[in-house]
Amino acid sequence: MKVKAIFLGLLLIFLTVSARENWKPPRDFVKAKVIRVIDGDTIIITVPKITFNNRKTLKNLKFTLRLIGVDTPESKANRRAKLQSRENKKNLETIIKLGKKAKFFTENILTVRKSGKKRKYTYVYLEFDVEPQDRYGRLLAYVWLPNGEMLNEKIICSGYAYPLTIPPNVKYKHRFLRCFKEARENRRGLWK
Repeated sequence: MKVKAIFLGLLLIFLTVSARENWKPPRDFVKAKVIRVIDGDTIIITVPKITFNNRKTLKNLKFTLRLIGVDTPESKANRRAKLQSRENKKNLETIIKLGKKAKFFTENILTVRKSGKKRKYTYVYLEFDVEPQDRYGRLLAYVWLPNGEMLNEKIICSGYAYPLTIPPNVKYKHRFLRCFKEARENRRGLWK
């Protein structure tokens, strides 16, 4: 009986890993290269190539991208960090320290390491919701990793962010809230 349970467990793990390795992004996702991580919830990307109206092709468009549904502490002293300090009743230094941990977590997920070579960032796939930009001109997207995992969700599930739902971009709201609750209850990431 135990051998059968272990076998089924290993089979499930194999099938899950195998499915992720074979993940193909939907056609409407946009491939992008990560250039830099600004904060745990904000990155700089370039879109290698995009064609409009089957005629005009643009290459290497550079954008600041804000992860939809994710709010990490700020990693530098600024107006938003001061606001987070007041909201969370923590001093500014603590907010910045937590923000640096969140940024480091995001950088580690997005970094590809080649043996003995300098770190480089990976390609990701962007999924847009109702509003593709915020009032600051940043792209708003769900970022999917090459293995089929969603970066936004992974950051929240690992305990490095609060869920932040701003309508009308609410597609994964319930997934994020469920993840956040579980991360807090299990004291993951910043909730240790």
